[in-house]
Amino acid sequence: MPSAPPPSAPGAPPVGAPGGLRFAALQHRDFRVYFVGTLLSMMGDNIEHVLSYWVLFELFHSSALAGFAVVSHWLPSLLFSVQSGALAGRADCRKLIQAAQLIFLSVSLCWGVLIYTNNLQLWEALILLMLHGIAVVLWGPASQLILHDMVGRRHLQSAVRLEATARQLGLLFGPGVGGAMLVLLGPGIGLFCNALMYLPLTLWLLRVPYTGHRDADAARARRPSVGLGDAWRVLQAISRDRPLVAMISLTGLSSVLVGNSFGALMPGFAQDLGADQAGAAYSVLLGANAAGAVVGGVLLESLGWLQARARTAILCAALWCLAIAGFALTSSYPVALALLFLAGILNLAFSAIAQTLAQLLPPAEERGRVVGLFSMAQSGLKVGSGFTVGMLGSAIGFHVSLALSALVLLLLLARLWQYLGRSTSEQARLAA
Repeated sequence: MPSAPPPSAPGAPPVGAPGGLRFAALQHRDFRVYFVGTLLSMMGDNIEHVLSYWVLFELFHSSALAGFAVVSHWLPSLLFSVQSGALAGRADCRKLIQAAQLIFLSVSLCWGVLIYTNNLQLWEALILLMLHGIAVVLWGPASQLILHDMVGRRHLQSAVRLEATARQLGLLFGPGVGGAMLVLLGPGIGLFCNALMYLPLTLWLLRVPYTGHRDADAARARRPSVGLGDAWRVLQAISRDRPLVAMISLTGLSSVLVGNSFGALMPGFAQDLGADQAGAAYSVLLGANAAGAVVGGVLLESLGWLQARARTAILCAALWCLAIAGFALTSSYPVALALLFLAGILNLAFSAIAQTLAQLLPPAEERGRVVGLFSMAQSGLKVGSGFTVGMLGSAIGFHVSLALSALVLLLLLARLWQYLGRSTSEQARLAA
């Protein structure tokens, strides 16, 4: 039987307050299993990227193609995240996550067949990236809403931060394992083996009771149709909630301008920094950002730092912009590693705070759609970074395009800070 969340103590500190229980979500047995399953699935995701991006770079040597790969990969999240959130808010999140995992598994097998037989064509690669993107949009909102059901409100920020840490552990170990597979097995066989990474979470979800919403919330949830106008409708519904709007805006702006576009271009960065693209130096460069996020997640959880406040998230994001711009412009491999490591810490900090507020601030009947909107901003708008960094990089150089995008984001964050004003309403609502 799953472990029930402990009742909140009278006078307990607000969500995310310093001095609270360290690693609170890990006291829930089922969350611990979910943590491991998420880590393995994210490892599989990133092993696939390491192997497939290497093959695409070797075949086509095009930064524009890398940018287009980012666009095709994230487009489903842009178009369907709100609908996916609405679906997760009223359907069984277990089934949505399982469907996503099976798509990931199938895509990895298809990459393996096409690469092993030397038959990979550009159009096939783009279709596989789009299918992978469909799995991402199914997985995203459902994977967040199920946390509410699994650990409860009081431990939600801990669960969000630790779930993000699990994903970053996958980002950390994935490139290393993927690099080893690339050298020892070759990309084709490596991708066949990688398909197994998605099975543990898929099978575990067959035996747990969490649907992603408690009965009381499900009974109150409305069931309107899910059309393409939903994103605008949800924005209108929350337009007076400045902390919530600020967090969605922060997430969307960081995704559209920078996102994770530098991951697709990492072979080029590695080459310019003098690293062997297929060797250890390339894998370490890929893993530096994730290593920082893992360390950041452990530090924030163990020390109880950073309350769930909108201003804290904006400040961390501003420092992240400076780290990314520095990485883009440096010609030193050690400095690049250090800046990517720091960027990982800062990215986990601001994204975990924003995700927590996106779940806790909206009313229960709108939570699924708001989380879907947040997921669209977080994942779908990364399509924009394919243009701002990848395709623009083909014209002015990807080093310059990444630094320019980060600095433009920094200016927009200053405006977002001004928009937020002196609002502290989220703290009273989180403590309620």
